[in-house]
Parts: sequence; structure tokens; C-alpha cells
Amino acid sequence: MTKTYKIAAIPADGIGIEVIAAGVEVLNALAEKTGTFRFQFDHFDWGSDYYKTHGVMMPADGREQIRNHDAIYFGAVGAPDVPDHITLWGLRLAICQPFDQYANVRPTRILPGITSPLRHVSGPELDWVIVRENSEGEYAGVGGRVHQGHPEEVATDVSMMTRTGVSRIIRYAFKLAQSRPRKLLTVVTKSNAQRHAMVMWDEIAAEVAQEFPDVTWDKMLVDAMTMRMVIKPETLDTIVATNLHADILSDLAAALAGSLGIAPTANINPERKFPSMFEPIHGSAFDITGKGIANPIATFWTACQMLEHLGEKPAADRLMRAVERVTADPSLHTPDLGGKATTRQVTDAVIAAIQGDNE
Repeated sequence: MTKTYKIAAIPADGIGIEVIAAGVEVLNALAEKTGTFRFQFDHFDWGSDYYKTHGVMMPADGREQIRNHDAIYFGAVGAPDVPDHITLWGLRLAICQPFDQYANVRPTRILPGITSPLRHVSGPELDWVIVRENSEGEYAGVGGRVHQGHPEEVATDVSMMTRTGVSRIIRYAFKLAQSRPRKLLTVVTKSNAQRHAMVMWDEIAAEVAQEFPDVTWDKMLVDAMTMRMVIKPETLDTIVATNLHADILSDLAAALAGSLGIAPTANINPERKFPSMFEPIHGSAFDITGKGIANPIATFWTACQMLEHLGEKPAADRLMRAVERVTADPSLHTPDLGGKATTRQVTDAVIAAIQGDNE
């Protein structure tokens, strides 16, 4: 019997609309090739245009509309004429937070045919997974403003960390590191300056490490970590960091891998009480919206993460093989990778690679 997966597709803003459409095409082609499952995509028009019409980024019962889906396929959020804090907190975080998608997982490696800025570094360039705490820290939303517009105006944003939140993300990262061949984890910190929450982070990391004697781990201050990622990428494998630190480091990782246009993200609720959400990290990119040149590779790669989460590992591997065959051909590189290919050409090439894969 063919299994049906219900997927909530939320393209949202900018190139998100273009790349999610491409992703839906590719996933349907993959399902047809595989023959053991299919997708039911439910499309939701939430985002900045919805906000301009309704005054909110999504309807009040939006989460209820998607809570029983098997996964969420998300495009990008943000528009030049809507404040960023409204778009982020009104849609993406309005889904991530209540659905407790506390593990933000961002794999990074050099895909075939792509030259990294690290090409002169000896040894393997990079093959990392960055685990970002996705529910507290700066996402706690604690803070406020007083005396707005006056010389004495004060604004605060308080990063909140809890033992529960820190323990679960570090344990998740140790388990992920344990599942990878090198069994190597780097815990990123800033406890020399942030002497309360980050010291607790360090202490909890040491406690959790005792549960994983087969995992080699070390600790790195976030500022030193940026240098290590560039100068000694071969010394890293799995990385765990706080919300803000990992957000910054994962964008650096994507750039070192060749482009933000190839970088995927999974927002995971590991306990599966709620659906998890899968998205490219590149943002809405209004400067190229409508030009047909957005790189869909990140969206395809995050679809691989979604397939793995759904238990369809062979299909995920088939899609990743197709992606790698396409990136290996420089004539199929979009402008962000220095090429001239269009979204349509890359999408068609990935579909053709899927259809020709008889493994």
C-alpha cells in the first residue's frame, strides 16, 4: 500500500515562492520514481503579502491548520517594506516556538563541482553538522523598550537559558555526533564574558558528555571558533551552539561551502509531538525575486532532511545523489555559484537525474 505524507507547504516571501514550487516538483517526481509513497501538499499563502492584507502574518488558527501534517516545507520570510521583527516573530517563530522545534540542524559540506573559498586549506575542506538551539536564548523574547524617542530611551533583549533547554540540545548534539563516523563534537561557548548562562552551558555540556564516552568532544569560544572554521576546518565535525552563536556560525559555514543558496535547515521536534519544519537558510532575497535565477539546491537538500525525518532514507539518498550529479556540472550553476543557470534548468536537471537513477 502506498503511504501518503501530508506536507504543509508555506512558500511565504520572495524567492521562497519560487524554490518551494521547485521543491514540490522534485519531491513529486521522486515519489513517482520510488513508487512506495506519495505526497499530499497543502499550500498556505501566509507571509508578508498576507500581512499587508490582514494585519497578521498568518491566521489565528494557523498552527491548528498545520499541526497534524507530517512535516512543514517552508520557503523564506521577510520583505523590504515590513519590519523584520514582525515577519520573523509573526510567522517562522510563531511556528517554531509553539511546536517546540528546539533542534535547528544545519549540515554543511562541499558539494561536487563547487569550489570552496577554503580550496587552499590542506586536508578535507569541511563536512560539518551545526546544531543550533532553536527555542530560547535570544528567541526567548524577553525584553522591552521605555521612553521611546527620548534621549533617555532604553531597550533590552534578555537571552534566557534554562537547564532543560540546554540539556536537551546538548544531548541531541552528542547523539548526532555519536551517529556520525568521526564521533567528534565541538561545544561552542562564550563563558569568559557571559559568566552566568554560558557557564551553566559549559557545566551541562560536561555533565552530558559523561553519557557518551565514545564521543570525543572539546570546547571553543565562539570568536576563536570563527578562525578555526576557516583555518582548520578538518578538525571539526559536529558543532553545537546557542541560538545566536549558531545562527552566525552556520551562515559562515554556508559561505565557506560556496553559497547560502545551497544551505539547508531542519527545525526538529525530536519527540515528534509536533511536525518539524524544513527550510533553506538563504532568506527571501528580494533582489533576485522574480528573475528565475534563485538557487533551489538548498530547498532540495532540506527536502532530503525531511525525507530522512519521515523515515524515507533510501529516497533521501536518491535525491541527494541527483543533487550532487547536478552540482557537479558547472553549466548548471546558478549566479550565486558563479554560473548562468536558471531555477528552471536546475530543477529540470535534478528531476532528470532522479528519473535516470536506477540504484
